[in-house]
Amino acid sequence: MSAALSRRRFGLSVPAQVLAVLCLMYLVLYIERVNIATVAPSMTADLKLTNVQFGLAVSAFSYPYALIQLFGGWISDRFGTRRTLIFCGLLVSGATILTGFVGGLASLFALRLALGFGEGFAFPSATRAIATWLPASRWGFAQGVTHAAARLGNALTPPLIVGILAFVSWRGAFVALGLLNLVWILLWVLVARDDPRTHPGMTEADRDALPSASPRVPVSRALWLQLAKRIAPVTAVDFCYGWTLWVFLTWLPSFFFKNFHLDLAHSALFSAGVLLGGVAGDAVGGIVSDRIYRRTGNLQAARRNVIITGMLGAFVFLVPVVLTHDLNTVAICLSLAFFFSELVVAPIWAVPMDIAPDHAGTASGMMNFGFGIAGITSPLVFGALLDWTGTWTAPFLASITLLLVGSALSFRMRPDQPFVPRGG
Repeated sequence: MSAALSRRRFGLSVPAQVLAVLCLMYLVLYIERVNIATVAPSMTADLKLTNVQFGLAVSAFSYPYALIQLFGGWISDRFGTRRTLIFCGLLVSGATILTGFVGGLASLFALRLALGFGEGFAFPSATRAIATWLPASRWGFAQGVTHAAARLGNALTPPLIVGILAFVSWRGAFVALGLLNLVWILLWVLVARDDPRTHPGMTEADRDALPSASPRVPVSRALWLQLAKRIAPVTAVDFCYGWTLWVFLTWLPSFFFKNFHLDLAHSALFSAGVLLGGVAGDAVGGIVSDRIYRRTGNLQAARRNVIITGMLGAFVFLVPVVLTHDLNTVAICLSLAFFFSELVVAPIWAVPMDIAPDHAGTASGMMNFGFGIAGITSPLVFGALLDWTGTWTAPFLASITLLLVGSALSFRMRPDQPFVPRGG
């Protein structure tokens, strides 16, 4: 293949192709992460699971996912994003297919663990790829558009699963989605390199726009500890954001199904409508964050202020959800709450890149550890509160409280202060 031909596919430069494949990866991985929420009524009835047991099974994903955040980014920094993402994609595909054959809580729990292990490497590795392939002035946009693709996956999942269920059981749906995962793996193999400068399709203009090359070297224990302390405030904010996101991803179809007594198809339709708000929120958050940065050069304004706006906006629109039982009002408020909460995503994923661009995979993994811990606790606590109280009010109040806590903690982040190792 000639350099000119490899440089352009569908009119896209090589960096744009890489970003497009990463968007597809985010979309597919989130479909495979949250599809269990749509089949929850059928799955829990078939496997005879309580809300607490279902929450436990969902949270199993986040045990390895959270742990891997602490070293998964280091793996991609050390061995490269190309091989790391191929590995995680194959593992995710296998775990998803095998979920179609589970016989009870134990096997479901085990395969959710495997899924979390596979996906744990994905987003820190993708962040490393973004930091390698795109200039710093586009990092917020890239994080916004990739996570917008993830939220599009969230929104597409309920109607997609309902459509698949018209032809096969919930078990067959997992098999079909596991096979779908192979598509982005193939595209990633074709387009990606660990060092963009070695790609034959890159033009001189493409290479000139790249950030300064950083070598893939191991992070020492002392450096890792220093970086972890520096990223800790971002990790805490990410936990508060992640708690609310997991509420939406895990319980939304069941909320419409059980609280408003809708059938599965209408529950999926309302869930998809709410989740579409997140698609817009991710994209807007990235665009606004980068625009503020380009105009002012102020990373505090570009990152922290957008994060606080998102969390406070989500707080405002979640309050009516616990005060009214009108279906349309609740659906609109949930959509707006999800839009504002997703404004957080692009700037918070850009912060570790701002702080430690030479260790973007490691730093973003440390940050996403907070999201992983939220994934462990949020589904389980939400399910327990739901079983114990018999209402949806208490679980939503927990999310509302954590949004306020996250807003306050955001003032501890300092994306404007680059990480400088002590003694180095």
